[in-house]
Amino acid sequence: MHDSLPLDRVPARWDEITPAWINAVLASRHPDARVDTVAVVRRDDGTNRRAVLRLGYARGAGPATLFLKSNEPAHRSVHLRNGNLFNEALLFGAKVPLPVEHPLVYHAIADRDEASFLLVMEDLVARGADPRDATRPMTVEQVAAGLRGLARVHSRYWGFTAEREPALAWVQTWAPGEGWQVGLRKRIPVGLQRAADALPADILAQDADAIVDHWSRYVASLSRTSMTLLHGDAHIGNTYVLPDGEVGFLDWQVVRRGEWSQDVGYFLIGSLSVEDRRRSERQLLDVYRQALDVPADEKPSAAQMWRRYRATPAYGLAIWLSTLGTDGWQSPAISLALAQRYAQAFVDLDTHAALDEPEAACPPT
Repeated sequence: MHDSLPLDRVPARWDEITPAWINAVLASRHPDARVDTVAVVRRDDGTNRRAVLRLGYARGAGPATLFLKSNEPAHRSVHLRNGNLFNEALLFGAKVPLPVEHPLVYHAIADRDEASFLLVMEDLVARGADPRDATRPMTVEQVAAGLRGLARVHSRYWGFTAEREPALAWVQTWAPGEGWQVGLRKRIPVGLQRAADALPADILAQDADAIVDHWSRYVASLSRTSMTLLHGDAHIGNTYVLPDGEVGFLDWQVVRRGEWSQDVGYFLIGSLSVEDRRRSERQLLDVYRQALDVPADEKPSAAQMWRRYRATPAYGLAIWLSTLGTDGWQSPAISLALAQRYAQAFVDLDTHAALDEPEAACPPT
């Protein structure tokens, strides 16, 4: 045990975490509490290292459990290559307003010297949260709640620049970086093979280079109109539903600066069954548009919003075919379900044509 573990160092092992360290982490919110026992009750060392700690108190009160998230060394190079390794820790360490349901973060470390990060968060189970994934699609009402939350964040940071938000000056603008493309080009062919019996013919007629090209063109377009702070990875597997129906967003590692459409399309299409998406997507875009509180002359029109939404399946299709083609990141059932949803949306919405249409007259920032 190491009571001297500093607050700015990521523990190499969960058993390095002591009551004294936890007391220091909780001090700002629970100054009178004194933890005297810490036990690891659950751990999951997958693409990231995760653990749940149970706390015992000598006096005062605080959370009964905590959720910890750190990087898994075996996957560090991928997160570094894609520019994502430190983002979530930096975001919560900045303590900026984030007006959407999300986990309470007690402590965040971004250790660039050791290429490591740590987040100490609330255990959402204590609030009755229901973590979702693609095997259990959301209802239309739940997606509407999630879109209202995204609209609050987008409104707060509309016109986002480093000068306006110096605490977030480190946030990258979305760009089709080579690091992303290398991984996509390597794994999409495998994903196409694995999904061969489940994808529309129009998608199977394309090769990996064409799918990555669509992804690249779409991502490049995200910096051409009014930009905001994006979750960046708002698929259903990074969400949870609370007992009152509120929808929260987890895993902010891909946070970016870019156009609203990336969060909206990625979340909406991946969170609904194909039938519910077809029936409700225009209504849901209107829910988002009505919730978007920005200057009238900067708010996209309904027509502009529909055109940009139609382009969004290019993102999800590439990401989930690549994930399906990679072992150990997500379960095959989840990856296949999401690849199917984005593939069908690509065909239904004529995404290829949407990518070719002229840019909407939405003012740049």
